[in-house]
Amino acid sequence: MTDTATNPAYDIALHSLAPGRWTTHAAQAWRNPGGGLWGGYALGLCVRVLEVEPEAAGEALSMTLTYAAGLPAGDLDVRTRRLRQGGSIGVWEVELRPQGQEEVGVHGMVTLARRPATPPFAFAAMPQAPAPEDLPSPDHPGGAQHFGASAFERRTLDGFPPKPGGDSRSLAWVRPRHGVWDKALLAMVTDNSAPRVMYALDRVMTTTLSLTVYLHAQADDLTALGDDFILIECEGRVGGGGASDERSSYWSRDGRLLATSEQLAWYRQRPPPTSPE
Repeated sequence: MTDTATNPAYDIALHSLAPGRWTTHAAQAWRNPGGGLWGGYALGLCVRVLEVEPEAAGEALSMTLTYAAGLPAGDLDVRTRRLRQGGSIGVWEVELRPQGQEEVGVHGMVTLARRPATPPFAFAAMPQAPAPEDLPSPDHPGGAQHFGASAFERRTLDGFPPKPGGDSRSLAWVRPRHGVWDKALLAMVTDNSAPRVMYALDRVMTTTLSLTVYLHAQADDLTALGDDFILIECEGRVGGGGASDERSSYWSRDGRLLATSEQLAWYRQRPPPTSPE
């Protein structure tokens, strides 16, 4: 693995302009090929800005992002607003927009928490999956850099792009390419899986409308992971009228549920190519 210190393109550096106002530079490394910034970048940026926000307390526990418009690589304006900051729970609003523009590109609602020591319990069980060391190379021609693949190594039996079939469920082992797990990277990886509409239809265009993430793991849990693989279990349930959903779970090797997410995507199907006369 390569450390972020030698890969500054993957750093998220924030500069304070005024209370609740920040700026950052989103490197080209975070772009989807031929498009704007990968959606996971916005998740990580929301976590990072609240880590440096002086009035915020606690670690990211949950977040809901609405992707109102695509964000380009380059300089971005970031605005934070405290809705409530109590002793244990804080609720913050984060807005991301291209520098110099007033129209919001991504809107986030983030819950922060000082996590108390309480008796743990779990009902969910980690699915069976081959060890990541037994899976093939993550390189998939034509799609290797989509959905954050430049930031995360992904090992799975699925190819890219997925082929339509009768089942949307997928399992993949993922680890960071440039550093170790933390709250920002755990949030980012929740947008690492291909949209489930690709498992149902071909020739689709799709974009995320909203993404809700629950970060069950605490900071110490992620420190213990280092840069090891985690298992992503993802499935879609329904699509129609231009919208499709998906839900995911994120597991450590020893079976701890680290995070869960729910996503709503917007999609269109391109017409079939016409045959030359």
